[in-house]
Amino acid sequence: MVKTIRITTSAQGLREITQEVAAVVSSANIDEGLCTVFLQHTSASLIIQENADPSARRDLEVWLDRLVPEHDPLYTHTTEGADDMPAHIKAALTASSLAIPVIHGQLALGTWQGIYVWEHRHHGAQRQLAVHVSE
Repeated sequence: MVKTIRITTSAQGLREITQEVAAVVSSANIDEGLCTVFLQHTSASLIIQENADPSARRDLEVWLDRLVPEHDPLYTHTTEGADDMPAHIKAALTASSLAIPVIHGQLALGTWQGIYVWEHRHHGAQRQLAVHVSE
C-alpha cells in the first residue's frame, strides 16, 4: 500500500510527523512488515530523533546551521536566496527516506523516537511524502 501525505512547514526546523505516518501504517491493516517514508524534495530531509526533550532537536538544528552556513562565497546556486544551497547540502547530509519495521501493526520506534521532516528553508513549504507499507 502506498499513500501520499502532505505536510506544511512554516520555517526551518524539525516538524514531527510520527502520527501521520502511524495513521498510514494503521490503515494498511498488517501485523508485520516495513514502512518506507520517502520525502519528494531536495531542500528538506527526514530523520528519526528524540521526541521528548525539544532541546535535543534545537541543538541539532544549531549544529547543522554551523556546519553548513549561509552566504558562503563559493555557492553559485543562490537564485532563491541565501538559504537555497545550504538547504540542498543539509538534505544531502541527512536522508530523503527512512525504513521502519512494523511489528504488531505499529511502527517499531523506540520509546523516545519520533519521525521528523527537517525543513531547511527559512520560509517553509508544502512537502509531499510517499509512505509505502508492505508485509
